[in-house]
Amino acid sequence: MCGIFAYLNYNVSRDRRYILEILFNGLRRLEYRGYDSAGISIDSCFGDPSGNDPNSLPPRPLVFRQEGNIESLVKSVDKEVASTELNLDESFYVHAGIAHTRWATHGEPSPKNSHPQTSGAKNEFLVVHNGIITNYEVFKETLVRHGFSFESETDTEVIPKLAKYVFDRANEEGDQTVTFSQVVLEVMRHLEGAYALIFKSRHYPNELIACKRGSPLVLGVKELSEGTSTGASFLDLKFLSENGHPKEFFLSSDASALVEHTKRVLVIEDGELVHLKEGSVSVLKYDSDKGKHGTALSRPLSVQRALSILEMEVEQINKGKYEHYMQKEIHEQSESLTTTMRGRLIRGGSCKAKTVLLGGLKDHLKTIRRSRRIVFIGCGTSYNAALAARPILEELSGVPVTMEIASDLVDRQGP
Repeated sequence: MCGIFAYLNYNVSRDRRYILEILFNGLRRLEYRGYDSAGISIDSCFGDPSGNDPNSLPPRPLVFRQEGNIESLVKSVDKEVASTELNLDESFYVHAGIAHTRWATHGEPSPKNSHPQTSGAKNEFLVVHNGIITNYEVFKETLVRHGFSFESETDTEVIPKLAKYVFDRANEEGDQTVTFSQVVLEVMRHLEGAYALIFKSRHYPNELIACKRGSPLVLGVKELSEGTSTGASFLDLKFLSENGHPKEFFLSSDASALVEHTKRVLVIEDGELVHLKEGSVSVLKYDSDKGKHGTALSRPLSVQRALSILEMEVEQINKGKYEHYMQKEIHEQSESLTTTMRGRLIRGGSCKAKTVLLGGLKDHLKTIRRSRRIVFIGCGTSYNAALAARPILEELSGVPVTMEIASDLVDRQGP
């Protein structure tokens, strides 16, 4: 399990020091998801310094990666900033930064195995990834045959290199208008496994793309103008995209990293791609069948989505009086259980008239009653919780219950 985070400011001045602090704080909120290595990527400066070449790429993005926890990364960045005399006071009216904290799955904790992973020395495409790509070895062999070299031991490195391959091939075929979203959708079409991804590219400056399949990912939107929308438009993603107001966008594996910035969020669904560009949010749907039988990249399908309000306070995600988060979770178990069951345990007029209402299952009770078996799917703690509940459910329902590890089930073609 890893944590990914991104920050994009639009039409509002933010200096590099502020951007770095936003990214570092986002990673601190997500450090429970992984803490053996971390990394970030930010822009170095704007465009062609001479201004003479309109077709030149923006300067190569800066990438900082470090073994150890978040504070190790912070110290490493501070040291590198001091040695390179990077101007932390340089301001950007539009800037896209990405960040990652890692729990190693492929390759030992080290800078080369940390994220962001890159398409090559020029950092044309950068990716932060939470999850596992199960078919990465096949694409690694293919990309090596096409001249790509690999530096890390991760499954993630194939993703930015595949993006570069798709981009280069589209341009070789004369498609000069290939969009960032088309490139990423083509990459998604080839990936198998569970993932949440955030892409950054020199070819598409000041843009970010996020997509997911199986791993959590949330978008947060914060308007900064005095005339912030109210009423129905408050949660209207299309209106927010078109109003031109200064905004800040946040992407995170967990809403706990967003609540201190905004409560207006979009929970990204499986198969969706979110494109942040010029202050707008486009939600596109991945179609696995498109593009399979042709060489040209397909045009994506647009989806209309609305924001929702995050019901969470900053105090809930702070350690408070406790020494660490595990201690906090232990002491809050009774409150968490009460909150979980609130509205689900119904008491009638008589003390003996008690019922249990499970809204998520209510509409499927007939199907469940006809089932010949029940399958519990989980990983880690959730798997152990299901294991503990299995004998109770079998005794009450009379239906056999089997257990599956989620990572094993996701790609297995079982009956």
